[in-house]
Amino acid sequence: MADEPLVLGIETSCDETGVGIVRGHTLLADEVASSVDEHARFGGVVPEVASRAHLEAMVPTIRRALKNAGVAASDLDGVAVTAGPGLAGALLVGVSAAKAYAYALGKPLYGVNHLASHICVDQLEHGALPEPTMALLVSGGHSSLLLAPDITADVRPLGSTIDDAAGEAFDKIARVLNLGFPGGPVIDRMAREGDPEAIRFPRGLTGPRDAVYDFSFSGLKTAVARWIEAKRHAGEEVPVADVSASFQEAVVDVLTRKAVRACKDNGVDHLMIGGGVAANSRLRALAAQRCEDAGVRLRVPRPKLCTDNGAMVAALGAEMVARNRPASAWDLSADSSLPVTEPHVPDPAHPHGHGGAHGHDHDHVHELSKDNLYS
Repeated sequence: MADEPLVLGIETSCDETGVGIVRGHTLLADEVASSVDEHARFGGVVPEVASRAHLEAMVPTIRRALKNAGVAASDLDGVAVTAGPGLAGALLVGVSAAKAYAYALGKPLYGVNHLASHICVDQLEHGALPEPTMALLVSGGHSSLLLAPDITADVRPLGSTIDDAAGEAFDKIARVLNLGFPGGPVIDRMAREGDPEAIRFPRGLTGPRDAVYDFSFSGLKTAVARWIEAKRHAGEEVPVADVSASFQEAVVDVLTRKAVRACKDNGVDHLMIGGGVAANSRLRALAAQRCEDAGVRLRVPRPKLCTDNGAMVAALGAEMVARNRPASAWDLSADSSLPVTEPHVPDPAHPHGHGGAHGHDHDHVHELSKDNLYS
């Protein structure tokens, strides 16, 4: 274990400042500072508020992670950071911090893909990923089916949402029901008291001529909102629990149905589910049932590792180091629309990878700068 790569990961794609430390496939620290309460009154994430929160939380969160992991910053073999996709301003805070730490420490920098990180985090829970891996990623910004023959270099999109992501739909329906923000956890909780068959809401893109692996939740969102509006207009009480359960069932029905089909169509005998919505209890239960029926093994990380966190970034960074993937250049920038086909952003001048600090001279870095960064 001691010879496995020790990597610090920084995640700031949205409203959570995540810092994780991983040695190989072993999680040593997973610290998160969330600004979700600051966004709640707006009913959604405000990019400027998120960016400022990341600035304030970054250094304390990194120090806490190092302390809890019981390692010194100088022990690290690399620093990984989410380079995209995500909110541009929020990403820039994380990328800037990662570059500062990596440069001051004389360690290689790895700009990695947020979606690929969500897949790789499962290694911390269930060991090395099978190759290829079939992954269903569902979150506030993404609903994707991905085939990953090599999580560090080859990730292939099979399908994605053409409008609202699943998590986005949860937030919007929660707002219509006056349940607050974020919507996923509260709808999951309310749905446990309701009947998932009480209302038959539409299942998007499930017709014979529809795209096999793509998702659409905009029509579902509109149908639910109109159903609620009609009830209120008629002066009738809205059965919140039944609406929550029926809406949730419509979402997870489509997600699991398409994911299992993708496994069977592509000859993959396992399915990994990640992203914030993967913490949903009904999604986990239905996926387990359908995977068992289809002879597909299901891998789902524990809920804390499904939501955005630094551990997932560190996990992918450690895999990059272990496979000698090229480090990123010092002019690495955030890319809010970084495609999932790019698991990481290598230095174009050294496309085949170089160890250590990838060719840069760190001798002139002032000791005081190092002390300010990680003391």
